[in-house]
Amino acid sequence: MKERKQEKYDKAYLRMAKEWGKLSYCQRKQVGAIIVKDRMIISDGYNGTPTGFENICEDDEGDTKWYVLHAEANAISKVASSTQSCEGATLYITLSPCRECSKLIHQSGIIRVVYQKAYKDDSGLKFLERAGVITHHLPILEEMV
Repeated sequence: MKERKQEKYDKAYLRMAKEWGKLSYCQRKQVGAIIVKDRMIISDGYNGTPTGFENICEDDEGDTKWYVLHAEANAISKVASSTQSCEGATLYITLSPCRECSKLIHQSGIIRVVYQKAYKDDSGLKFLERAGVITHHLPILEEMV
């Protein structure tokens, strides 16, 4: 019974992350992230340029600019500049984390990651699993809308 209730919450938070990703100005991929602790959303983020930069994520060739922040990095940064802590939290994200963001996730104290789609490079997920962070692939989001 408890597992079904958790999956219900997981799906709801993942839907919210997907909606948040729609705020991204990036053309190639729109990724959204929500950080939840004690059933309370403590942060959110989407992929995009740093504060003060123009909201254009791709260069003239269509490649992502090197300084574009990933959704989870944005969400973790917001927590870092608040009075909250990610210690013991769950990250809901529409695309599994890359290797760089996986280090941030682990260091921030997030203990669980629920993601909708798998990123082409799974080294970030492998790192998180090695670090003891629980990862859960929940690909059924399209069916829920």
